Amino acid sequence: MTRVRLVATASAVLIVGLQWVVGGQGSASDDALVKKARAIHERVIALDTHNDIEPANFAAARNYTQRLETQVNLPKMVEGGLEASFFIVYVGQPNEAQTADALTPAGYARAYQAAIAKFDAIHRLTEQIAPSRIELALTSADVRRINAAGKKVALIGVENAYPIGEDIHRVQEFYDRGARYMSLAHNGNNQLSDSNTGERDGYKWENGISPFGKEVLAEMNRVGLMVDVSHPSKGSMMQAAALSKAPIIASHSAIRALSNVSRNMDDEQLKALAKTGGVIQVVAYNTYLKTPKPDSPERITLIAALRNSLGLPLPTAPGGSGGEFQSTVARLSEERRADYVRRLAVIDASYPASPGATVADLVDHIDYAVKLIGLDHVGISSDFDGGGGITGWRDASETFNVTLELVRRGY
Repeated sequence: MTRVRLVATASAVLIVGLQWVVGGQGSASDDALVKKARAIHERVIALDTHNDIEPANFAAARNYTQRLETQVNLPKMVEGGLEASFFIVYVGQPNEAQTADALTPAGYARAYQAAIAKFDAIHRLTEQIAPSRIELALTSADVRRINAAGKKVALIGVENAYPIGEDIHRVQEFYDRGARYMSLAHNGNNQLSDSNTGERDGYKWENGISPFGKEVLAEMNRVGLMVDVSHPSKGSMMQAAALSKAPIIASHSAIRALSNVSRNMDDEQLKALAKTGGVIQVVAYNTYLKTPKPDSPERITLIAALRNSLGLPLPTAPGGSGGEFQSTVARLSEERRADYVRRLAVIDASYPASPGATVADLVDHIDYAVKLIGLDHVGISSDFDGGGGITGWRDASETFNVTLELVRRGY
């Protein structure tokens, strides 16, 4: 069965993943299998460890109490039986072509303000907009208590420590604001760590962590902020595994042996992560799960024209982030968002997207990790509203399909 356990360690909350049910699926009919999976899904705490957010969706007039077009919101969590979500404080790091002062006090100040806006948005949802329906958890005990009270559970992760700038005191500040994990880098080498993008662009810190980054990692251990290694480079990840005094996690990565992209983890990394007692949260991101076939030229042209007409960014390359695109869509007026959805549906009808990854592909990656490093080191994430979503698990309302496929495989 799928089950998420939150295990308290001396200095962190460690997310771990799955439990094997002896006997597998046997000869049960499809109806019996669905019934079995449904019973499991209803009694466990289903946790997704990575969902991006945009503050515009956490306002009085527009917020997660409504069934927005976002992949995650309260109605969709209820429909899919998703009990707990890590909402992400993500701040993108501009490259030199966008701004020359990204890695300067001015750039850090902008990033810090953007991060605080996302922290505030999550607190606004849980404390002002919908406190009777969702609550912020700071410990594993909180998760169980909130779930037992019949409410959804919000947790906070920080994707990219770039906003702490050169102020180590912000590690404690981010923890005090509710963060329970943080990655040192995102796409692009920064002041703390090299990124997975260094495989293409080169490295700043010899494929590792900067001296200040090592201080930050030690401070994260001290305050109890989990070290997330999903976006940093392999060298940085291996250094984090060696340096961290607490288990590390990969909050949203997949298996490199099955899909060779820089954001995925190879066998050496998986074993190093497991040795720390840590967990990989296998992510439902199309291009990380399987190499996609190219869309038709007609679809590519029409999608580009649609996005250009609304001032939306063009699709990111494999391994990039969809967060910037989702944020831009959220900032459109309600009328322009509706226009985008309507016109996209017309394109989909005439020129469907090439078949992408499915829930079965996701569980293939889970199976691989389980066989290599064991059940206690494998969990699940979606990267919803940041580019994630696959056939069968396109938003939180379809979360049960993941449990069903796991039960079908014998979990």
